[in-house]
Amino acid sequence: MRLRALLENDALGLRLLGGDEELDRSVRGVMTTDLRDPSRYLTGGELVLTGLAWRRDAEDSEPFVRILAGAGVAGLAAGEAELGDIPDDLVEACRRNRLPLFAVHETVAFATITEYVVRQVSGERAGDLAAVVDRHRRLMTSGPAGGGPEVVLDLLGSDLDLHAWVLSPTGRQISGAGAPLSAAAGAELAGLHLAAVRSGRRAPHRAALGGTTYSLFPIRNNVRGGAATAARDVRESVLSDWLLAVEADASDWPAARLDLLQGVTQLIAVERDRRDAARTVRRRLAQEVLELVQAGAAPAEIAARLRVATPVLLPGLGTAPHWQVVVARVEWDDEGASRVQGGPVAQALLEEILVDPAVTGPDSADRIAVAHTGDEAIALVPLPAVPDQAADAPREGEADADGPDDGPALHADALLAAVRAPLSAGLADDGRLTLGVSASVHSAEGLRGALEEARHARRVAAARPGRVCAAGHHELASHVLLLPFVPDDVRRAFTARLLDPLREYDRRHRAELIPTLEAFLDCDGSWTRCAARLHLHVNTLRYRVGRIEQLTGRDLARLEDKLDFFLALRMS
Repeated sequence: MRLRALLENDALGLRLLGGDEELDRSVRGVMTTDLRDPSRYLTGGELVLTGLAWRRDAEDSEPFVRILAGAGVAGLAAGEAELGDIPDDLVEACRRNRLPLFAVHETVAFATITEYVVRQVSGERAGDLAAVVDRHRRLMTSGPAGGGPEVVLDLLGSDLDLHAWVLSPTGRQISGAGAPLSAAAGAELAGLHLAAVRSGRRAPHRAALGGTTYSLFPIRNNVRGGAATAARDVRESVLSDWLLAVEADASDWPAARLDLLQGVTQLIAVERDRRDAARTVRRRLAQEVLELVQAGAAPAEIAARLRVATPVLLPGLGTAPHWQVVVARVEWDDEGASRVQGGPVAQALLEEILVDPAVTGPDSADRIAVAHTGDEAIALVPLPAVPDQAADAPREGEADADGPDDGPALHADALLAAVRAPLSAGLADDGRLTLGVSASVHSAEGLRGALEEARHARRVAAARPGRVCAAGHHELASHVLLLPFVPDDVRRAFTARLLDPLREYDRRHRAELIPTLEAFLDCDGSWTRCAARLHLHVNTLRYRVGRIEQLTGRDLARLEDKLDFFLALRMS
């Protein structure tokens, strides 16, 4: 409502004392105060009502009015019940600060004015809501240039004072109005949303985080879903759908506002479908290369396809990049899982996982080409060659070392570090994600080996406990490769024979023989280093090791026995 509307209602008993030229200001709320400094409770746009109890003398008016003007209030209404006529010093202070001033007749209660303003503002807000809905509908039918997440979220902020963000299923921010969410907050909200969807709760989902309440709305993918979405297994989409996080509690919203937010999610879904269409080319490139590699095509033919893929995935790059292969698989435990198409689910999920978590926005996945075959998703990831490492580039078909300093290469553990928690919530207690990463290769000839390496690494990850597991190629060159494939009963018997006597002794005597054994092996059998690590005297350490040998019948001076203990600890 406008300030001038207050003067048009005789029942309010208001007289304008100054600020005729400011009567077109918008009033967005009302506040009654007699505090000398009410700034902490002001957000701007209020009509402030005061009984002047804060005023002790004429010097108090200027500071009070300056505080109100600085907070952006719409106007000030002072009651005449306390002092009679409004003091001239207050009138003058309002004039200097261009703050409209009204006098409230002593027979009019502040509650009457408050009720009138609230009723008017609420009615106009409902009109604004209808206008926003209409604008959304026009945006949804206006073609590719008609808006998108940013435009819609800006509308929510400007028209309804709602802060909102579009998040990926792992919590990565796709779009937002105002200050961005932290990565940790985004991941936690995504996890809460996925858990709510898997539990079958009806949207929107309420989430409390750091003292702030959010309402989470799913953004359904129109291409995958359509009219049949409700009849499909939720596991087909839960790990790939975006969500809209709104900083508000929608549990008491009227139906009109909930309908508006549903319209917003539909608009964002349309925009996502448009952007997803751009992935079609990259997916097709990956599928073509994968088919050639699996069919044993000549390296020259594969290289020709890679030359086509390079400018699409790395525009402007003049030289052939290195490549890595990542393989992912999503599996479900129950019998009904056979109806869920694992390949497309893993494909969408892998496309999300491979996005750099430090990069925001919907177009940050333009270097990712992911195909799927059966229940498996396979990503072909280009890695720009590092100029000052050109002299150290591997020969044709040779794999690069995957160490911590090899530039932009992907590392299995790092890929899942930021997404493990939300994805575990989406997988719930019946799903698993396993992922394998190859070393980087710098020729078409090396891709077949990289694909097999990534698949083998994924099988190593699948043998581990946990809902979300990954393994890298470097793990294929050590004993870690062998352990997951030892039959469970053999592993249990082997570890029980060696470690159960020590565990039982520790339980009865609190002797810490197991931690001592681990430290002794980790220090390569060095008495001095192990004693220092455990903060023990060497003689005490010798006593403990002697007890270990006595209980197990093994000799820790022998390499074979050291190796047996090492493997038993790793398999336990």
